[in-house]
Amino acid sequence: MNAGILRFTLRLPDSGSLKDKRQVVRSLSQRIRNKFQVSVAEVGDNDLWQIATIGVACVTNTHRHCEEMLDEIVSFVRESRLDAEVVDVESDVIGMDDRE
Repeated sequence: MNAGILRFTLRLPDSGSLKDKRQVVRSLSQRIRNKFQVSVAEVGDNDLWQIATIGVACVTNTHRHCEEMLDEIVSFVRESRLDAEVVDVESDVIGMDDRE
């Protein structure tokens, strides 16, 4: 069993209010959940209009699959949200296998 943790920060230059930001975060979070079957939440910068920090967690059988999923999620966000710029990405995989 392996647990992957991803945190990325988005810059939302077109967001003019917390309502605008929440709409983007809610939409993106739901799309990530639906496509990748992972847990997603806004985990920081809650009161900033143009910055959103999103956390993602997944559990898989192999270390490699976990890393691939996290990389795919970051690529998905970069490609699908043209109104948001990914400015920071951190990820880690905690595993109990031998990195198959």
